[in-house]
Amino acid sequence: MDCVPALDEPLKKVLGGNTAKVMADHLDLHTVGDLLHHYPRRYAERGELTRLADLPLDEHVTVVAQVADARVHKFDRGTKQRLEVTLTDGSGRLRLVFFGRGVYGAQKELLPGRRGMFAGKVGVFRNVRQLAHPAYEMLGKEDGAAAVEAWANQLRPLYPACAQLESWKIEKAVGALLDTLEATGWEGLVDPLPESLRLGRGLAELPEALLKIHRPRTKADIAAARDRLKWDEAFVLQVALARRRHTDAQLPAVPRAPAEGGLLDAFDARLPFTLTDGQRGVSREIFADLATEHPMHRLLQGEVGSGKTMVALRAMLGVVDSGGQAAMLAPTEVLAQQHHRSITEMMGDLAEGGMLGGAELGTKVVLLTGSMGAAARRQALLDLVTGEAGIVVGTHALIEDKVQFHDLGLVVVDEQHRFGVEQRDALRSKGKQPPHLLVMTATPIPRTVAMTVFGDLETSVLDQLPAGRSPIASHVVPAKDKPHFLARAWERVREEVAAGHQAYVVCPRIGDEMGEEADEPKGAARASAPSSGRASAKSAAKTSAESAAKSPEDEAEKRPPLAVLDVAEQLARGPLRDLRVEVLHGRMQPEAKDDVMRRFAAGEVDVLVATTVIEVGVNVPNATAMVIMDADRFGVSQLHQLRGRVGRGSAPGLCLLVTEMPEGSPARARLGAVAATLDGFELSRIDLEQRREGDVLGQAQSGARSSLRVLAVIDDEEVIAAAREEATALVAADPELTGYPELRTALDAFLDEEREEYLDKG
Repeated sequence: MDCVPALDEPLKKVLGGNTAKVMADHLDLHTVGDLLHHYPRRYAERGELTRLADLPLDEHVTVVAQVADARVHKFDRGTKQRLEVTLTDGSGRLRLVFFGRGVYGAQKELLPGRRGMFAGKVGVFRNVRQLAHPAYEMLGKEDGAAAVEAWANQLRPLYPACAQLESWKIEKAVGALLDTLEATGWEGLVDPLPESLRLGRGLAELPEALLKIHRPRTKADIAAARDRLKWDEAFVLQVALARRRHTDAQLPAVPRAPAEGGLLDAFDARLPFTLTDGQRGVSREIFADLATEHPMHRLLQGEVGSGKTMVALRAMLGVVDSGGQAAMLAPTEVLAQQHHRSITEMMGDLAEGGMLGGAELGTKVVLLTGSMGAAARRQALLDLVTGEAGIVVGTHALIEDKVQFHDLGLVVVDEQHRFGVEQRDALRSKGKQPPHLLVMTATPIPRTVAMTVFGDLETSVLDQLPAGRSPIASHVVPAKDKPHFLARAWERVREEVAAGHQAYVVCPRIGDEMGEEADEPKGAARASAPSSGRASAKSAAKTSAESAAKSPEDEAEKRPPLAVLDVAEQLARGPLRDLRVEVLHGRMQPEAKDDVMRRFAAGEVDVLVATTVIEVGVNVPNATAMVIMDADRFGVSQLHQLRGRVGRGSAPGLCLLVTEMPEGSPARARLGAVAATLDGFELSRIDLEQRREGDVLGQAQSGARSSLRVLAVIDDEEVIAAAREEATALVAADPELTGYPELRTALDAFLDEEREEYLDKG
């Protein structure tokens, strides 16, 4: 690197075409700045020098020894080879083993009589202690004790790498880049942190932090570097969110205050129950926002069954009172139909405004989905454009160009994470002025995630369940270890039905050959929780396949997920025969799905065997039992959502988590955590700890690479909260960041087109 590279310069101009292509294709690194911020995932500690006679098993050691013998052995009919090297230091002997590509280079250097330093994890094979593929460095005659000590205590960075590009090659590329930048005084490096903030927080300068993260001399260096770089990530993100909040606050909106003695008052007067203190408090926050001349941007989250839909409905009725319309956007037809049914049932004749028998103060509540018949669709569109319908519940069909509103005043987005930004914005653009926005999520979110992902929204939390809700008992059913437990589970279902109640049975798969993935669980542990241990179980099983049977966990995972159609047939013929068993899944026709849900809600179906289409929004108080088959295939938060479908009435709920995973496996531990608590916030924290940070930032939605490399949204709550406070104050004083050009540059780099769209919930 002869000249100073700009941070936005393509890597192919700096590293050469092939290396740059591998970095781009496999590591998503495209620019000099990308590589500079590609931090080590961990560090290899060579540790203190250890005598061969004192080597501990399964620990990483460093030894200085002399090569006594080196021999190449061929195996697998001569097609493969391994190099075995014997070391001695006068106290004992140690074998080194190299396979494959490592043989050639080691064979040239590890010659008998040569002395070197060797680092690796001590293993044992046929009662002989060995190091497999150790790191090593040969010593010359001039290398004394000081050189040995320096090498042994070095922290070697290990980078996120790929099969096509090893960590040491990345280390070499980063090192060359650091050398160039250091030699030129770090010209072109943009420091996003204002000097006053950096000094006030006692943080290292950016060049120092980058050197320490890539070339640490001590563990203290790593800690200092991470402290500084966490602030970079947290602060730039929070400034972006603070600027979004500031911009939204400047937009005009029509105030939507409920009319005295109007529709909302009439609805409240008919409620057969008392709102919880939490519902009343959150409603006050929402109505205060709706009464302002700037659009509301609020996130409503809470426990499963805490009454979020009731709060949203009251907000919609208040907007209708003011002369506006409200639209609720749901991710699936089943959920849209369920919301429409629940709203019309709760409102009674107040939902029949303008119709024969409708209440004088009422309005019309319409449903709009993509599969509606032409006549019903035409009528719904007419009701919206004329203002006859004050409330519409629908799916993405609401977003189509043909859909026009008379005066859209409030958009309620249910299950926000299932919608792309463009979909939400398309609906909001249908208002004469920006409508108010209420985002609902049925998954409780840890405070740090709310500040990080939804930081441009004000947050309301419902953590109090309505009176009359019953406790839910949850148990893990080890179907393979104790098959009689599963038999007892079906007996419990029969007992609940005999007592006049109903039950759900949930399966991960539909079972038809067409579209097997249609209802696969999202966020399932096998797909999105590499830290669950399944990946390592697979790897270990593959490695030992030649000499040992696969683990029980690996065998359980190898079996295809249980399917709705298969399980329903087996239950109807076997343990649940004579009961009224029906199926529900996403590939059914909308009319059929609605018919099944109506009959289940009416008590005409005893057991509903379903996919996760029942995960949210489904409210059948008489359903008291749920059996989740292959529960280990679902994510923690998803299990909590599914469980929330029972215990919604006066009778206690029962949730049985059926699994074939063995005792002691990570999957069983995960299910045990779900069974042990009904606290959705605690479970969401557990869920998040098992997932990548990229998932948290909506990587799948935005298509953008996660910007979080050292910041952990669960562990770094103090940094995130402090960064939000600093960012809010800075943006309030200087919204355009005219006094902070470096921060502005860093922000522009952070907010590439896709990320800006993701953050643009407003």
